[in-house]
Amino acid sequence: MTITIEKTFAANTKAPWLVGNARLTDLSGQLLGAHVAHAGLIMFWAGTTTVSESLRFVPGKPMYEQGMTLLPHLATLGWGVGQGGEVVDTYPYFAIGMLHLVASAVLGAGGLFHVFKTPPILFNWGGQTAKFHYEWNDPKQLGLILGHHLIILGLAALLLVLKAMYFGGIYDANLHEIRVITNPNLDPGSIFGYLMGMKDGARNWLGMASVDNLEDVIGGHIWIAGILIGGGIWHILIPTMGWARKLFPIQNGEEILSYSLLGLALMAFISTVFVGYNTTVFPIEFYGVERLSTANTQFFLGFSALIGFFWHNWRSRQQSS
Repeated sequence: MTITIEKTFAANTKAPWLVGNARLTDLSGQLLGAHVAHAGLIMFWAGTTTVSESLRFVPGKPMYEQGMTLLPHLATLGWGVGQGGEVVDTYPYFAIGMLHLVASAVLGAGGLFHVFKTPPILFNWGGQTAKFHYEWNDPKQLGLILGHHLIILGLAALLLVLKAMYFGGIYDANLHEIRVITNPNLDPGSIFGYLMGMKDGARNWLGMASVDNLEDVIGGHIWIAGILIGGGIWHILIPTMGWARKLFPIQNGEEILSYSLLGLALMAFISTVFVGYNTTVFPIEFYGVERLSTANTQFFLGFSALIGFFWHNWRSRQQSS
């Protein structure tokens, strides 16, 4: 059996630049290559920006006054920081940036490999490769892909937990020093209360962004990691149920892309509130007091993703009609 397609979704639009990788939605091999290459571009941006910032960093001057983008995040994780949030060593920043550049080269090579060496449709190569092919109307295969994504996200959340609890700790804005989190809060009432807009038994309009201690931050990441990994295993083993397919119908690649953009928009909007008002996760020492421009950037990125959701959702409906 050989799977073929006559055209991609880009064929019916007068504005192909708006379609992007959606033109590859029926080409599992080509889409995988684009996916990997895109990850390489993100790694490259992170690596070059981190290396550039570490080389031009001026000791004794606050990061936010120097227009730093990524170094504040690394400092919050406890890298290169001493008492009072003073940066005492920029070498960790340089090393982390270089690791990202190496990773970007590997991912870029992987993207090129899938573009030039593997078939446009993975099923046509047979063998183990065919197992990675997908059809948009195959809930089991899509569940397998979703499950692996969720597990990877869960492991990423655990990396922060491990750094905070076992590998040097993270920066505590309340104490103005690096400390190891030995007793994370795992109480579901207080952790999930943030989702309901509750903080210490009272209503707080900041929701999750009202967290003011690292025990709750790390405890929340433990819960999130468990939920993501458990959900990933669930989706790998059990095909999507009928009610879920009705609630979130998937008829083509545009539909999945729209859902992804909606999730990205949600994360950006949540991040906007954190950046603007939370000084535990975004310490003043590294981000300053005036954060309107940074918060606005997060908001407009989220708004762009939301527009992308409506655009691709509309295209999905056009393809299905």
